[in-house]
Amino acid sequence: MRRHLIGLLILLVAGLLYPTVMPGSLTVGITMLLFAGWATSWDILGGWSGQVSLGHASFVGIGAYFVAIGAIDYELAPWWSILLAMAAAMVLALFWGRLTFRLHGAYFTLSTIAIAEILRLIAINENWLTGGATGVFISTLPSPFGIDLFDRLTQFYLALAFALGVIGTVIWISRSRFGYQLRAVREDENSAMAAGIDPTRIKLKAFMLSSGLTAIGGGIYGMMLSFLEPHILFFLLLSVQIALTAIIGGRGTIWGPFVGAVLLVGAGEIFRTTFAEANLLIYGVLILLVILFLPSGIVGELNRRLVRRRYARSAQG
Repeated sequence: MRRHLIGLLILLVAGLLYPTVMPGSLTVGITMLLFAGWATSWDILGGWSGQVSLGHASFVGIGAYFVAIGAIDYELAPWWSILLAMAAAMVLALFWGRLTFRLHGAYFTLSTIAIAEILRLIAINENWLTGGATGVFISTLPSPFGIDLFDRLTQFYLALAFALGVIGTVIWISRSRFGYQLRAVREDENSAMAAGIDPTRIKLKAFMLSSGLTAIGGGIYGMMLSFLEPHILFFLLLSVQIALTAIIGGRGTIWGPFVGAVLLVGAGEIFRTTFAEANLLIYGVLILLVILFLPSGIVGELNRRLVRRRYARSAQG
């Protein structure tokens, strides 16, 4: 527990120093922190409870569009819009989970793609609600205490707070009864039921928490983009990127999704600027190599090796 709290403190200090050290890369930093938060949120469902979703872009879109619609139609401050988005995402996850948690493995994953696609089509075709395929533009936002919410530095600190908050939540989960219940359901639902745990209830709680946290990051992303299009925000590729970030970093670990975000966003930016048109090929090869040779993810593999060494030392002693 202590080392994870120290890790949070290091992330906070590094985040506060980042704008000074790399003032020209604030957008990259925001993207990295948002993906760290999204992937960590996704991992509550996909890693800790073992339910792989490819529909989390829906919750990003909900967060972003709530901020946009709240600002444009109701002159609502973003923090109220984000709270409403969080509540809406959790209610959606409740019904979504009740429909799909009777399915297992790949069937559940496919069902998340199907429902996410339905939500994408609704966002594209319901002009009165989302602006349709043409999208919406956030032209004004309030300035609390004179703070410009369109300013990249402000958005960076909001993204930093989001990432810290989500990682802190997962640290708490890892030490709580809820965390033990999640792991029990992930390992064997029948054994969990024998121990008095309701797997469906636990998975629903994980899905609701995961979706609500993802929507918070979506609201910040909406402020960052300003111009919102359903093709981008509800796109399957965004869901895949969020899941890959957690899988490559290490599912079911506290810091794996953050490591995955640093690697994928950082490497993606380096390859884009250095290798131009070949960047996607190199980026794809990097992902493939990690998946093939580190199936537990980077942090998962490191944890596994540390455990092996401890057992080896104890056996020798």
